[in-house]
Amino acid sequence: MKHGIFVAYKPKGPTSHDVVDEVRKKLKTRKVGHGGTLDPFACGVLVLGVNQGTRILEFYKDLNKVYWVKMKLGLITETFDITGEVVEERECNATEEEIKEAIFSFVGEYDQVPPAYSAKKYRGERLYKLAREGKIIRLPPRRVKVFKIWDVVIEEEVVSFRVEVSPGTYVRSLCMDIGYKLECGATAVELVRERVGPYTLEESLNVFEAAPEEIEKRVIPMERCLEWLPRVVIYQDFAKKILSGSQVFLEMLKEWGEFKKEDTVRVFDEVGNLLALAEAERNSSFLYTLKRQRRNERVLKLKKVFNMG
Repeated sequence: MKHGIFVAYKPKGPTSHDVVDEVRKKLKTRKVGHGGTLDPFACGVLVLGVNQGTRILEFYKDLNKVYWVKMKLGLITETFDITGEVVEERECNATEEEIKEAIFSFVGEYDQVPPAYSAKKYRGERLYKLAREGKIIRLPPRRVKVFKIWDVVIEEEVVSFRVEVSPGTYVRSLCMDIGYKLECGATAVELVRERVGPYTLEESLNVFEAAPEEIEKRVIPMERCLEWLPRVVIYQDFAKKILSGSQVFLEMLKEWGEFKKEDTVRVFDEVGNLLALAEAERNSSFLYTLKRQRRNERVLKLKKVFNMG
């Protein structure tokens, strides 16, 4: 049984849950989930957790994302994308320079209102479900960050660009906000998620076209997941204790990298198996002081244990 992360390609049309269901069927396991939804009209990278990999998906939801988007100026729809009912059409008289100025003005932090038609939840219900029932919920704005915008192409009222954003940012809302700034509105007509954290479009796999063995082969093992988190190695004799829920004391540690107090740390045994995720209770630099003073204190508090035998 494979455990880990799978980089899926979601084509236009299916929902993110449809992709999850397809992998469940082909790998014959119910333990599959995704690390951040992608709208049905969009395509691109969708990070999935398989078996024990579902337990680390929360860390993938916090990663930055890169999108390529094409929007149409002067078109306003209910959903801020091309699938929605057209609310209004206006002329856009802005020059290319004014359009670029409006687009680049959003680089940095700003307060963004989530679209009423989205997968975000309000009191336990998906916003798109409430909207379809005629109950339009306007959520308060949330602080998002646009790190970078590049590859801007303007062809009359159709504009495309690439953008890197913080988690929770709606690119179709960004398009609409750009449109509002230009006083004509705008709607996203194409959207491609090109990257989630370190995972790119080039390495993604269309699960609807792939054979089960191909999907299984592409599952990234747990040991190679979350590589941006600090790593510690414990002596092999303590591995069973960790798997049974024992907390991590200084004497158990064979080696460690740099980390700060309250950082999440990956705990490995000597042969390279990922045993657990833990919260650091000390800065890594202080461990050397404890060692010199022969103080066998608890240094890591277990958060998740992975028994993949």
